[in-house]
Amino acid sequence: MKITLKDGSVKEYSEAKSIIDIAKDISEGLARVACAGEINGELVDLRTMIDNDCALNIITATDPKALSVIRHTASHVLAEAVKRLYPEAKITIGPAIDDGFYYDFDSEPFSREDLDKIEAEMKKIIKEGHEITCFTLPRAEAIKFMEEKGEPFKVELIQDLPEDAEIRFYDQGGFVDLCAGPHLMSTKGVKAFKLISSSMAYWRGDSNKARLQRIYGTAYNKKEELAEHLDRMEDAKRRDHNRLGREMELFTTVDVIGQGLPLFTPKGTKMIMKLQRWIEDLEDNEWGYMRTRTPLMAKSDLYKISGHWDHYKEGMFVFGDEEKDKEVYALRPMTCPFQYYVYKNSQKSYRDLPCRYSETSTLFRNEDSGEMHGLTRVRQFTISEGHLIVRPDQMVEEFKGCLALAKYCLETLGVNDDVTYHLSKWDPENKEKYIGEPQVWNETEQHIRDILIELGIPFVEDIGEAAFYGPKVDINAKNVYGKEDTMITIQWDALLAEQFDMYYIDQNGDKVRPYIIHRTSMGCYERTLAWLIEKYAGKFPTWLCAEQVRVLPISDKYEAYAQKVCKELKKAGIDVTVDNRSEKIGFKIREARLDKLPYMLVVGQQEEADNTVSIRSRFAGDEGAKSLNSFIADITEEIKNKTIRAEMPIEEK
Repeated sequence: MKITLKDGSVKEYSEAKSIIDIAKDISEGLARVACAGEINGELVDLRTMIDNDCALNIITATDPKALSVIRHTASHVLAEAVKRLYPEAKITIGPAIDDGFYYDFDSEPFSREDLDKIEAEMKKIIKEGHEITCFTLPRAEAIKFMEEKGEPFKVELIQDLPEDAEIRFYDQGGFVDLCAGPHLMSTKGVKAFKLISSSMAYWRGDSNKARLQRIYGTAYNKKEELAEHLDRMEDAKRRDHNRLGREMELFTTVDVIGQGLPLFTPKGTKMIMKLQRWIEDLEDNEWGYMRTRTPLMAKSDLYKISGHWDHYKEGMFVFGDEEKDKEVYALRPMTCPFQYYVYKNSQKSYRDLPCRYSETSTLFRNEDSGEMHGLTRVRQFTISEGHLIVRPDQMVEEFKGCLALAKYCLETLGVNDDVTYHLSKWDPENKEKYIGEPQVWNETEQHIRDILIELGIPFVEDIGEAAFYGPKVDINAKNVYGKEDTMITIQWDALLAEQFDMYYIDQNGDKVRPYIIHRTSMGCYERTLAWLIEKYAGKFPTWLCAEQVRVLPISDKYEAYAQKVCKELKKAGIDVTVDNRSEKIGFKIREARLDKLPYMLVVGQQEEADNTVSIRSRFAGDEGAKSLNSFIADITEEIKNKTIRAEMPIEEK
């Protein structure tokens, strides 16, 4: 057989060989640093036997692809440590994930002290340097094997596999775990790791099943890489909107109100209102949208027409019982069917199209409790939702316009470089999840693909991520921990107009089905605010700040002048407060800095005499004195243009 290596060279063997033996044949040095192999692009462990011609890439410890194998092995070391320290704990699953690994246990909750103890035990296991071996058992024997070990969760996993399956196990010095691999050759291969945290999880992600304890960790090839990662994690914690947003008093949550139902303080509300008014003015005055106002709930009949009742009912809040009640209602998870009836309220000619409807919509989605987090995943949210009813010949240009508007909003917020564009496609292997014919799906996906290419927007294609009625462009961003969320969606829909019997009259007097674009200019306001908190670590662009200026009188004698300055700023539409406490000016300045304010205006005898203000900013420190009118003109221009001033660490003068 011929083995083609990554460098193009070919090794020939007359009998089957394991990857580790091939590595040794190339060089002992390579074998020592090898972590895994890639056969025709598939990641496998070094024990894998090769008996056919193939392309082989031997993955070394310095290769980023090795991290998933290192982390997977670290999760097994974690499981062994927990079983040593807490023999009554039951093991479930422990995969490698982005930036680390986790393992779920059926046990009592783990404290930070417990994690430190487990971490110390893991170091012992790694030092012991157990060889990791692999073996397989027939399904029936595998079930019996895990039953004898008293591991019911592993038994359940095996029972879900086909009867003729060969079940793989890994053994590291007597600790055996069910696993498909791949793994390192020895526990000594885990060089640098850290247990990060623990939390509650549900077995198989189902809140009706067992509550488990999940331990998160991370592992790297080198201690220096681990240290860099931990530094990034510290920065992530500092920026985490769920912590920082509460510290800045932008929002809070209360158990008695419910999970996923945030309360916005006056500061947080002001920020969301600024975003909302900006988007509404943009859509209405520059992009030709017409605003609607529609109900927060509807009868189930509406959602049956749209298809949401069959495809999305589990995600809705439903009132009533279909078997007992004449009418069953549901809170709306989207605005589209409501705006369709606004369109249908009067007959439309081909000249009336496109009809661009927009609404600042409050929506409700019955999110699983384990999925909710801060402002990024909530049960009630507000969104800049809109639907364009267009002629087929207008579809491409209008879709481009929706993309252009979204891109403009992202650029204005200073986050366009932080997003990725995704063409979310249907899954032809699961046709029952969708409505419409394959030809329609394939054609619409190609239209979107062509648009993205024409606009020069890099994108990736995701199979199975489309809505049940059409493909879409999802614009995604990662939070500080690397989890990706969808911020903006623009969807092509050639199907729902027929469901709702929507039409327009063409040039010949015939009824024709329009196409629909479902879109948002900026997405969910709650999620956008979370994103901005993390992006700017609370130091928002001036135009977005709930408090843009704080006037700081040097002493009580100058409070009257401070109030005069405040009044003039308010008349100019600037959000301003006065710190009139009897504190030293240095203390007031430090507090204003901690509050991450864009501008502080210090006023005293000289400023009152000259009708000036002494400016201190986040952007340049001490900016000196300036007439009040000049400062008002400058900050008004900055707010109007939504300027994002660069921040530099500057020593105060």
